[in-house]
Amino acid sequence: MSIDAATMIVPHLPWIIGGGLVLGAAGVAGWIHTTRLKIKHGYPLEGMWGQSLRPSSDNEAKQRVTLLTQENAELRAELGAVKDRLVNVERIVTDSGYQLGSEIDRLRERSLEHRSDEGSA
Repeated sequence: MSIDAATMIVPHLPWIIGGGLVLGAAGVAGWIHTTRLKIKHGYPLEGMWGQSLRPSSDNEAKQRVTLLTQENAELRAELGAVKDRLVNVERIVTDSGYQLGSEIDRLRERSLEHRSDEGSA
């Protein structure tokens, strides 16, 4: 490296060092924030090589899995019921409105005829 190149870098050396320090500090702050979020939301922490620092086989985790499994089963059952109701609603909506209206009118007429027969007896 020649003297000219060194003299060109020296004035920018504080900016280069400052930038490196800022990038390093941002990396450490990001790591701290990520770890804090993992702890807050109950995720297991990992060491440098991916090993678990806190085993997730404790009683609380088992209870949480059991509760989530039960909730999942309940939601699946509810979703099945909603799908069945939706099929009925789709059938009613796609059925011709005139046909449905005429069936309702015919049933009303039958009930009125049946009531009029009861009154004359």
